[in-house]
Order: sequence, then structure tokens, then C-alpha cells
Amino acid sequence: MAQRRSARGGPGGTRRPGGRGTSPQRSRAAAPAAASPEQRRPRFTGRAAILVLVVAVLTVSYASSLRAYLQQRSHIADLKAQIAERSASIDDLEREKRRWHDPAYIQAQARERFGYLMPGQTSYVVLGEDGKPLESDTDLPDPSEVREREPEAWWGPVWQSAELAGDPPRGQAPPAAEILAPAGKRR
Repeated sequence: MAQRRSARGGPGGTRRPGGRGTSPQRSRAAAPAAASPEQRRPRFTGRAAILVLVVAVLTVSYASSLRAYLQQRSHIADLKAQIAERSASIDDLEREKRRWHDPAYIQAQARERFGYLMPGQTSYVVLGEDGKPLESDTDLPDPSEVREREPEAWWGPVWQSAELAGDPPRGQAPPAAEILAPAGKRR
């Protein structure tokens, strides 16, 4: 068989720009041996260092801008909440102002706050055990604090009364036949 030559030069190989033709096996084997430590490029070059520095500066500047943006958004949300609260307060005050233009409301407030009455009305004051008037806005006890008693059937006391009437307890004096007036008021 005849050796075939490629159009580039050597037998079955490729030609390098330098003009030497080498086979693929030779170039792979010769590459690691030919590269010396002085010819290898370092992985971290000056350009890469500048790029990392620029990325770091941009990150810091964007982070501070983002922090300021988030603080401003939080401040805006707080201000909106304050505005809504004050708007509700203004609405309540305007509603109260409109109520004071109603004569019936004014009469009710005068009666409630100062005890005023219209001509012909009678006032009643409920007094407590100590003789002082009870406040109208007294608080009722909490239902959970009130001791609950079991409801009693209506026929229980009726039946007990019927039993007692048929067989009165012994040891008690019988009822008086006459009702006597107190000792100081006899005729």
C-alpha cells in the first residue's frame, strides 16, 4: 500500500502554522512536555482582578441603594397607615359633629350627662344599699365568673309543699288561731 499524503504535508497528519507537520498523537503527547512553568498563563490575571474589583464596587453600591429603597418603602407604608388612622378619626369627629345638630341627641345628652328633664317628666334615682345612687354605667359580672346552679324543676317545690301540708313537722308550735296586734297597739 502506498502512503497517503495529505494536502497539508505529512503522512496522515496536520500541518501547523509553523510549517511542521505532526500527527494528532504526537501533538497530544508533546504538548504537556513542551509547556514549561514560565509559558503557562496564571489563572488570576490583572484583568480578572480589575473585573472582580468592579463587580464588588457595583455590588456594594447597589446593596446600599437597595437598603435605602427598602427603608423608604417601609417609611411610606407607615405614613399610609397613619393617614388611614387619622382619616378614620376625622370621619368619627365629623359624624359626632353632625349628631350634635340633632335636637333629640342634644336632649338625650343633657338628660344623660347632667340629669336634665323636660317639663312634666319625673326622674327616678335607684339607690344602692349604702344610700348612694347607683351608676347607670355599672359593669355586669363576667358570665364565666357567675356560679351556675342547676335549674330546679317546677314540680319539685310544689310536691314538697304538698308533702309538708299533709304531715307538718313535729316540734313546732301550731299556727295561731288569731292574729294579734303588737303589744303597744291593742284596743
